[in-house]
Amino acid sequence: MKHHLAPLFDGHDDVQAEIDRRPVDTADHAAAARRIIDTYHPARLSLTVSAVIAETPSTVTLRLRRPDGTDLPPFLAGQYVAVFADGTNRPYAISSSPARPGHWDLTVRRVPGGRISNHLVDTVKAGDTLVTTGPMGTFHHNPLFHGDDVVFLAGGSGVAPAMSMIRDIADHGLDRRFHLLYGSRSADDILFREELDALAADHPTIRVDHVVAQPGPRWAGPTGFLTARLIKALAGPLDGRMVYVCGPQAFYPYALTQLAELGHPPRRTRFEANGAPADPAMQPHWPADTAPDAEVTVTARGRTFRTRRDRPLLDALEDEGVRPEAACRSGECSLCRVRVVKGTVHTAEEARLRLSDAQFGYTHSCVAYPITDVELDV
Repeated sequence: MKHHLAPLFDGHDDVQAEIDRRPVDTADHAAAARRIIDTYHPARLSLTVSAVIAETPSTVTLRLRRPDGTDLPPFLAGQYVAVFADGTNRPYAISSSPARPGHWDLTVRRVPGGRISNHLVDTVKAGDTLVTTGPMGTFHHNPLFHGDDVVFLAGGSGVAPAMSMIRDIADHGLDRRFHLLYGSRSADDILFREELDALAADHPTIRVDHVVAQPGPRWAGPTGFLTARLIKALAGPLDGRMVYVCGPQAFYPYALTQLAELGHPPRRTRFEANGAPADPAMQPHWPADTAPDAEVTVTARGRTFRTRRDRPLLDALEDEGVRPEAACRSGECSLCRVRVVKGTVHTAEEARLRLSDAQFGYTHSCVAYPITDVELDV
């Protein structure tokens, strides 16, 4: 039906005449649309580990390919995939270049008590199969909003998405200035050191500064932490440049504090959340006088079980065999969204909720913690 306001727009008659001349399309496009969606946004992929590359004593890069050798789905530098193992999954940034679609590189560092990372570092070998999601995530360069002069603050394995962005610039010859300030515990912990230095030497728009917290006697570069003073000394005035931040959980509040000291506006900062908060009870809206280590009862899908208040609901559900779809495990992607039918939960600051979620009782279970006995619609 023709809208009554349509004739008010210039050229309406010509557009309407063109529409009227077209033959009626009665074809069913659902199958073709599904093929395109599955090609670019697959829910699951079974990939072969073609190589395990030792980066440091605690870190490996797993190179993944399709078994038939065809190209993998495209991604934007900075995005991640979730890897499934042991009844759960974890997200890992793709460190390879989007210009090389024949493989994805996932760089994984051992962490104390890491359920999946340690499994990947210790046991996965060439020829094994890993199940992943397709690429996802919003932590990537947006030329419209981010401009062509960016700074990246990386800590530890948080350099993986920066590595992908730098490789992308080099492979595609992008006209973008990229300054990486990369903090590591020691010189032996620096990931991709030789390649980063070589890329910076070969590309005048790429600059890399390594900062080591525990330098040995042979280290001649900057030392300590990425303080506001050091950021200013190395990067100069930020002047509205876009700043990316990625690293361990403790790195985020620290880096944001340093940027605030420099007067850098939060709207010019992009950070990649890296898991649930280490201690949700430290967040200011955690209910007072509520013991985080006390247990409460959770009911979901006909199961009832006990769990600690300071344990993410998603982890507790998975251990009971209730496995919502999940990917980022950091409160961003919303795939693990559940509705709280009864009881009260603490939703961490990391959650990117919809405006209507509070009204209708929804939360992201990966960063939600049961304060009282709760019943969930999963």
